Amino acid sequence: MKIAIVILNYNSSADCRKCIASLQQQQGIETEIIVVDNCSREDDRRTVEALCKETGSTFIANSENKGYNAGNNTGLRHAVDRGHKYALIANPDMEFPQKDYLLRLAEKMQSDEEIVVCGSDIIGADGVHQSPMHRDGNWRSSFGWIKDILRRKQQSEAYDFIDNYKESHYCHKVGGCCFMIKTAFLKQIDFFDEKVFLYCEEAILSRQVEIAGKKMYYLATAQAIHRHVKSEKGDPAKRFKAWGRSRCYFIDRYSNDSWMGKQIAKFSMKIYVLIFTIYNKFRR
Repeated sequence: MKIAIVILNYNSSADCRKCIASLQQQQGIETEIIVVDNCSREDDRRTVEALCKETGSTFIANSENKGYNAGNNTGLRHAVDRGHKYALIANPDMEFPQKDYLLRLAEKMQSDEEIVVCGSDIIGADGVHQSPMHRDGNWRSSFGWIKDILRRKQQSEAYDFIDNYKESHYCHKVGGCCFMIKTAFLKQIDFFDEKVFLYCEEAILSRQVEIAGKKMYYLATAQAIHRHVKSEKGDPAKRFKAWGRSRCYFIDRYSNDSWMGKQIAKFSMKIYVLIFTIYNKFRR
């Protein structure tokens, strides 16, 4: 069995090098590493292209940056054309200390035809667990952010939105930075939804799996490291606005709320984004 690995690069050539080096240590399984450049700076794109030649990876350059899902779809369509049954989505800042990481995920998916998405335990550089996640709530829980703002932040092994990460189980949502997906299911849903540029991809995929009557699975015995550093990702207010737009799209398109429920949930998100934006403005 040969697994396609799709890495979407956007000005992250240094991370790509570390990620590819880590993936090339995988054992017991063949891989095709596909790096899609999503309109990075010229110097970064050239660096990644040279890296792919050096490591025997496939390099594809997008002519336009249409966002995270659209960028990954470029690599996934190539994987489908190549006849791969499974594909791993991996952000460039992922590392894989377990040399049988891919094999564990692939064997689990092979053992259960109902599983179309399989994720693993993911920990940040700070040791905090980032997967799996609880199911997204309806409009009644849309003002939960108020409680989060008022509550004092405490050091924890996992974020509040994280489900049981200690045991393997069918789950509602896995971390979007790294997961394996069945390509037949991708074709069934016509690949990832490209209406969102960034954020809420996990929530959308979880509902697509539900609608199709299939399963997501969380494998606690497989673990990867996510070296993501928020402070290096640009203006937080700008990123939060992008999250708010994606969240409103998710509410409109994928929630089961009534029309009124959707309006309430979207109003809550807009207030949340406004407060966050004002807070960051005066914080500078």
